[in-house]
Amino acid sequence: MARRSAQERHQLGLFTTGFDDLALSPDVRAAIQAGAPVAFSLSGGKDSVSISHATAALLDRLGHPRDRRIAIHADLGRIEWASTPDTVNAHAARLAVPLIVVRNKSYDMLSKWERRFELGCIRYQDLLTYHLTAPWSSSANRFCTSEMKTQVILPELLRRFPGDRILSVVGIRREESFKRRLTPVSKAEAACWTRKTGAHILTWHPGVDVLEDEVYRYCARNSLPLPESYGLGSTRHGCAFCVLASENDINVAARAPGNRGVYLHLVDQEARTTFSFQQNRWLGDVAPDLLPASLAQDLARGQALATERRDLEASLPANLRYVKGWPQRVPSLGEATIIHAVRARILKMHRLETPFTTPVQVRERIAELHNAQRLKEAA
Repeated sequence: MARRSAQERHQLGLFTTGFDDLALSPDVRAAIQAGAPVAFSLSGGKDSVSISHATAALLDRLGHPRDRRIAIHADLGRIEWASTPDTVNAHAARLAVPLIVVRNKSYDMLSKWERRFELGCIRYQDLLTYHLTAPWSSSANRFCTSEMKTQVILPELLRRFPGDRILSVVGIRREESFKRRLTPVSKAEAACWTRKTGAHILTWHPGVDVLEDEVYRYCARNSLPLPESYGLGSTRHGCAFCVLASENDINVAARAPGNRGVYLHLVDQEARTTFSFQQNRWLGDVAPDLLPASLAQDLARGQALATERRDLEASLPANLRYVKGWPQRVPSLGEATIIHAVRARILKMHRLETPFTTPVQVRERIAELHNAQRLKEAA
């Protein structure tokens, strides 16, 4: 019989919870039986906390050795809630496992967004991009997760457990979003995480079928402390300000006293870059009463320039817009004249300079890039 989801069990009146029946795939079961090292990914949020504790209990029942377990946390720097370090430390202690804290060595999340915009401006000056690049990550481009978490956590696991098959426990639930409803119970990480010694990582999502109300009940029943974000009314915990956060959670974060400095920093970045933090929401509009008068003025100017930039970019020849393998063709001189005029205004808006100062130079530059791309594809 197929395994019923937590939602189906509730609908059928079967009141066992997802925590009573954590998801196990054959490859995960085999790794547990072989005594594979297990790493609990702790963000401090309710899902990672509850699922890690429930999974530890399951591992005990299956006879998995406790000395083969660790907890790991990716610290994203200033964007974190102030309580996160204490929360993850407390839960690692409760799990009776060592806590490993890893960080990207080059930048934290705030400086990553700043650097992304700087590099985007350089590429725009050099006509390597058709539009100016926003600094922020997004649902379609979650480099915040890949660069700040995956690419620091997985190498650390390989370093600590060379030659082993490693189980990485991640507290993702299918109920969380439409995209996550297809989350597998387990997945083998990409070949780039495989070493010649044979080490490889199996990511395990034991709580995929757990429902949100079950999470809160489990935490209450087991006296598992949660960070202050929930007490303030947030529904999720991770980065204090997340590009994917709901309007409610953004409002809660903005008005939390411990986040004031980061909030003002991000609003300033919105004003300077002319890009809103979320696609349809400016952080500066969330709590305008918290903004100093000078920052409010800067934001109003940035928002006006954003409208101008969007209108300008909308006037660009549509069939020349960026796709994989751009540029697909060389513009006519008339099209190059439009591109040059749009770029000149956007470059001036951001006080940027470019070597391509005439329509003819713009056309020749795109022709150069087009020819290089075709040669690359033919190679």
